[in-house]
Amino acid sequence: MLIVNNIDVYYGDLHVLWDVSFEVKEGEIIVLIGANGAGKSTTIKTLSSLLTPAKGTIEFNGKRIDKQEPFEIIQHGIVHVPEGRRLFTEMSVEENLIMGSLYGDAKAKRHETLKHVYQLFPRLEERKKQMTGTLSGGEQQMAAIGRGLMSLPKIMMFDEPSLGLAPILVKEIFEMIKRIKKEGVTILLVEQNVTQTLAMCDRAYVLENGRIVLEGTGTELMADEKVKEAFLGI
Repeated sequence: MLIVNNIDVYYGDLHVLWDVSFEVKEGEIIVLIGANGAGKSTTIKTLSSLLTPAKGTIEFNGKRIDKQEPFEIIQHGIVHVPEGRRLFTEMSVEENLIMGSLYGDAKAKRHETLKHVYQLFPRLEERKKQMTGTLSGGEQQMAAIGRGLMSLPKIMMFDEPSLGLAPILVKEIFEMIKRIKKEGVTILLVEQNVTQTLAMCDRAYVLENGRIVLEGTGTELMADEKVKEAFLGI
């Protein structure tokens, strides 16, 4: 479904990603793990066309997308749920959700999809007229995921969805990600909670200083000595 081939990415003169290659198959949960500053969020932003690779290519369902604009990326069904949620805090919950359905089929099917999002997240329906900035952290994360679902994604890219949440809410968010996968959406996940993500993923890639240094199934990487020492505290 998604093929990232030898991309280099810069912030100005700063070289952040070096020759990064990986692939995501339809129906998988793929995880990118690595220390802070390893290049995980940069990778997601590049896939969203918020950054443009200086070298290499990105293909989605056989089409090159690395020179396209962010609004075109969304129309392919590639949806980014960003770190920090990036909600419109002075708009209502429902207005935020509708912002995810501005194009094509997503707009045509808005009301149907909104009902589905409210079924997944009953708390959002309860608070649909409430200003989003007054929600709890967990509710805001639900709103960010719901907004992503309103775009009718083929692949959802999550950047640190558990950041700042209490453990019980973290478990709830991960259960929701697994449910979204079961509904046919492919998942690309960036997450600091390595134990839980490796346990739930199909495959994972380890980023270190902007380079992919390891790859394998979640089970394989949990048994890897380098991963255990660096991320699992073993």
